[in-house]
Amino acid sequence: MSKAETEIPKGSYAAGERVKLPAGAEPPFTVFINGIEQSRESYRIEAGEIVFDGPIVKEKVGTGRWLAMYLGLFGTYRKNETIDLQFTRNGKIELRSDLPVIPYAEGEAP
Repeated sequence: MSKAETEIPKGSYAAGERVKLPAGAEPPFTVFINGIEQSRESYRIEAGEIVFDGPIVKEKVGTGRWLAMYLGLFGTYRKNETIDLQFTRNGKIELRSDLPVIPYAEGEAP
């Protein structure tokens, strides 16, 4: 199943398909979703952003669930994808973790 065909599980939502590159980031880029390196076919670099071929899925955390996690009553086991990026800046290799996903515009989500 490709990323574009990813089913959105209950308790999660399609957050968006784009992540802004950090200022000054230069190739080579290595993109990870949940720590797994992504093939170059699953995304493209466009106008200072990483554009994925499907939605990045994030967990919905309501007040009650957040409070229960905060109090240590239980953790979370829902799908929550994080985007990490390895890149070069000023000749040095850098890594940024959990880059924020650019949300879909109103009515744009799949």
